Amino acid sequence: MRLHTLKPNPGAKHRRKRLGIGESSGKGKTSGKGHKGQKARSGGSIRLGFEGGQMPIYRRLPKRGFNNKAFKTFYGVVNLDSLEKHFSNGDVVNEEALRKIGLVNGRFDGVKILGRGEITKSLTLVVDEVSAIAREKIEKAGGSVSIPKVEAAS
Repeated sequence: MRLHTLKPNPGAKHRRKRLGIGESSGKGKTSGKGHKGQKARSGGSIRLGFEGGQMPIYRRLPKRGFNNKAFKTFYGVVNLDSLEKHFSNGDVVNEEALRKIGLVNGRFDGVKILGRGEITKSLTLVVDEVSAIAREKIEKAGGSVSIPKVEAAS
């Protein structure tokens, strides 16, 4: 492979649409904008949700009620099959370890372990939530689960 033999993939390069270049081009005269009107003018676009001056639907409908969505607890979710694949016998599994190997990332309030898959390794889990099935499988494999927030409260 040489620099002079490199070329883009087929279909990667497109011709630019050239407007206003004669009637026979199909995009001449009004350049595809039709005749007159707000949308034919330069900078003539209407904002999202504008309904031609009619009271927009987002203002016609009443705003009522309350929900607790802002207060919901979001968990970074990890399944047992992932733990089986990435950890070895006797490892301590916590949020820091999970982030380091890339099983969880982003912002959340805690880590939750779910029970998809099987586990044969004896792991020590220090997480915020564990499903009942996951806890059962972990303890059956000889591992242990501790939930720091619950233990601090009691």
